[in-house]
Amino acid sequence: MKFMKPLALAGLALALSATAASAETRVTYKSAKSSSSYYQMGVQIAEAMKAGTDGAVIVTVEESQGSVQNVMEVMGRQGNYVFTTPPALVGLAQGGKAMFEGKGNPRFDEIRALFPIPSLTMHFVVRSDAGVSSLEDLAGKTILLGKGSFGATEGEKYLDLFGLKDKVTLADVELSNAVPALKNGQIDGFVTAGSWPAPNVIEAAAGTGVTVLSLTDDQIAQTKRARLVIPAGTYAGQDSDIVTTSLPVVAYTTTDMDDETAYQLTKTFWDQKAKMGKDAAWWNGVDEGLMANIAGKIHPGAVKFYKEKGFALTDAQM
Repeated sequence: MKFMKPLALAGLALALSATAASAETRVTYKSAKSSSSYYQMGVQIAEAMKAGTDGAVIVTVEESQGSVQNVMEVMGRQGNYVFTTPPALVGLAQGGKAMFEGKGNPRFDEIRALFPIPSLTMHFVVRSDAGVSSLEDLAGKTILLGKGSFGATEGEKYLDLFGLKDKVTLADVELSNAVPALKNGQIDGFVTAGSWPAPNVIEAAAGTGVTVLSLTDDQIAQTKRARLVIPAGTYAGQDSDIVTTSLPVVAYTTTDMDDETAYQLTKTFWDQKAKMGKDAAWWNGVDEGLMANIAGKIHPGAVKFYKEKGFALTDAQM
């Protein structure tokens, strides 16, 4: 009998440990390349979820090749898979159009939105000594677009749209190597679609000296994207505002996620957003107004939170 109490206590400890483990919710968050602002956002969200739920929600951030890959992985991913992408790409996937032509899958119809994150912001970055002050000046230059990411696809679209497709040399280098390639003269510039301030642009501006090109209002109208101004002083050596384009980005999951998990993720995101904004300025541009950019359905668990807070949702979102 003397041994029963220690044994009972040991059994209780094991039971409590098992209960705690079972109460822990694990989520995979697929973001972007590790050098991008969106990967850093994923890390910040993971930290916010852990802090905001007292460790009940653990988010593991995975690097990806970009938004297209994130959507494609919906076909094989099960459970609590969260990923980021522009709403336009979800629409293309569900319609089997553009880069998703011939790759349609019923799983795409199970995609559901959770919350908006900072918008994709186009950056056309060139070395300061490259003699480039406008998009037209890119003719004859070697430019890095990267591979597989939305930014690469968007950059290629802009080059074609402005008659530069056959006038520039595209470097066969990964976007993660853009800054060293710029420093050693392998390229004259690169295109990236990270939210501002973009880490790779910060690094390039500080170490090499760069010019981030502005687009004219006419060029912006041709892209059919939103006009965005990056304030002067955002990057080293940037003496004036940069006028460029942006595209909304949203964090998505699928119907595999249960309502309670979706509710907790969404609630914690909005509860922690102000704190994240103190650490990284890009979160301060996220507000209720960005909800209008979500064209498809929102996860029922997230809808519950938005209704509690009085957010205005459309019939299509619900």
